[in-house]
Amino acid sequence: METAAKLVYQTYATYLPTGFPAQYYGMPNGKIYLVFSRFYDKTFGKSGQEFVFAEHKNFKFDYENDTIIACDEEQKHNPVFVEYIDNPSSRFDILSISRKLKSYGEAQRFINRKARKMKKAV
Repeated sequence: METAAKLVYQTYATYLPTGFPAQYYGMPNGKIYLVFSRFYDKTFGKSGQEFVFAEHKNFKFDYENDTIIACDEEQKHNPVFVEYIDNPSSRFDILSISRKLKSYGEAQRFINRKARKMKKAV
């Protein structure tokens, strides 16, 4: 299977509202998407796990050169260390939430399908 989304960073301790790992992917459209899971309440006393797909607003991704770029004008010309994409002041927009996925492997296949569609459109 061809990988289209590029895993640029993965962390097990994150500033996101979850106790689970977070994965950051560079996408062909120049955006950085993040994937994390969290619990949700199904019914009283029962919970489930959902996967959140979001777009990072502080950074972009140069897909061809595998480079993370800051969106902030002051930081645009400074090198970005990959660890900076997970910080307490990160801004992101949630794109979708899936309660059908059961693992990070399934979430990765989902995001790769999105990336392959982006590559075809570019």
